[in-house]
Amino acid sequence: MTEKTAAAGVAPAPSTILEQAPPLEKTVVDRILYGLGSVAFGVKDTGFTVLLMIFYNQALGLPAATVGFAIMIALIVDAIADPVIGRLSDGLRSRWGRRHPFMLGAALPIAISYYFLWNPPEGMNENGLFWYLMTLAIVIRIFISVYEIPSSALVVDLVRDYDKRTAFMSWRWFFGYVGGLGSNILAFSYFLRPGPNDPAGQLNVEGYANYGLTASFIMLAAIVISSLGTAKHIPSFAPPPPRRPFVFTESAREIRDTLINAPFLLLAAGTFFASAAAGITAATLTYFRVYLWELSGDQISGLMIGYFAALVTALFFAPWLGAKLGKKNAAIFLAVALIICSPIMYFSRVLGIAPENGTQLLYVMLFVMGFINTTLGVSAGTMGSSMFADVVEYAAVRTGRDSAGLVFSANAFLLKAMSGVGVFGAGLILTFVAFPDNAAQGGVSEDVLIALALAEPATIMALQLCGLLAIIFFPINRAVHEANLRKIAQRPADEPEIATGP
Repeated sequence: MTEKTAAAGVAPAPSTILEQAPPLEKTVVDRILYGLGSVAFGVKDTGFTVLLMIFYNQALGLPAATVGFAIMIALIVDAIADPVIGRLSDGLRSRWGRRHPFMLGAALPIAISYYFLWNPPEGMNENGLFWYLMTLAIVIRIFISVYEIPSSALVVDLVRDYDKRTAFMSWRWFFGYVGGLGSNILAFSYFLRPGPNDPAGQLNVEGYANYGLTASFIMLAAIVISSLGTAKHIPSFAPPPPRRPFVFTESAREIRDTLINAPFLLLAAGTFFASAAAGITAATLTYFRVYLWELSGDQISGLMIGYFAALVTALFFAPWLGAKLGKKNAAIFLAVALIICSPIMYFSRVLGIAPENGTQLLYVMLFVMGFINTTLGVSAGTMGSSMFADVVEYAAVRTGRDSAGLVFSANAFLLKAMSGVGVFGAGLILTFVAFPDNAAQGGVSEDVLIALALAEPATIMALQLCGLLAIIFFPINRAVHEANLRKIAQRPADEPEIATGP
């Protein structure tokens, strides 16, 4: 401190961002800016789950099982890359903190690779198309991880309160779905227009290319705005531990110690099964809309209005339910409700009690059930992500390290399993029921459609039940979390530094 500032009784500004400054008050704007970045994840993940299978399978003619296999390979690469990215994020030292250099550095590669995914070179054979798809899927997934893992982990630095975390995560899930739904509305209402031999528009290759360009710009803008908007809080974040030489065995031990604990493993299992169920649902949804219900592109876009209403509902419903019941009990309630509600429309068609295609009553029922299932699904996802944030302190008490990036790398991977396992599982289901390639609307036999309406929801319900069983045994509640915060605050100064946050 200089004599001048000392005389004035004013502390100087930190000389570098690595020196911790007092936290700024968090406002609704901070929640919005934090959540806005998930638009990129939502655009990419919904594109992978809803459009990618039907684009490469129906429009380009690549077998469904081959598309699913390519996506699964990319998911395996993800499993290796994500913890490495999380570990690097936890230890980075820079004037821009630990998280923001990764977030900003990923913006342009994400936009470029996503554009090329939807614009493959003309004239590629089946083998070339497989390698092209697999390579682009790997590149996109890695750079999404480079952005999404540090961005998600910011919530631990921004807020420690048990209930406020759910409010922050609700905005993240809200914008994630807004990005996905918004880009899909553009796809079905504007880009994938029907043609003379393509009444639903799902074979419009040029439309997919234009969608890819637009979606890439949306992702780029969301990442840059969110990253720069949250940067003002960097000085208040606790710095990472001192630099240490990289030793593989030591690093592996730290990863093991952080992730091998009952709360993390139970939550990871529950999230994996729930994400796989959601992924299969999303990957087959367009098939049901186009072939089972015989909806037009404009009708599909109309259903998404209900989804937006569900997002607004979940934005406030999830924090309220978490505060009312506690996160674990809220997650159990939401899981049971999804198991009951998700198969209703499909089983009604199998039983012959659903209204006829083309009727107003059928459309209203699809709209209402879509609203209910989306509200439940988004609320469940919000609750799970908030529970992951609480695992950070649980692990920190036992390891002496703040490993938010590592914990959220697992969460990011499990959420991306939504598209990876989802597309792979959807490919297996479509192959099992012998769903034809390059099928026109109205050109699929009733037997195949009924088989699909039985096989898909049965698979979904089995996965959802497994996820529910895992969450039932999750041990962290409000009292446990607050006790962990007290233990961290009372840790002696000479023990390993743990970020305490505001």
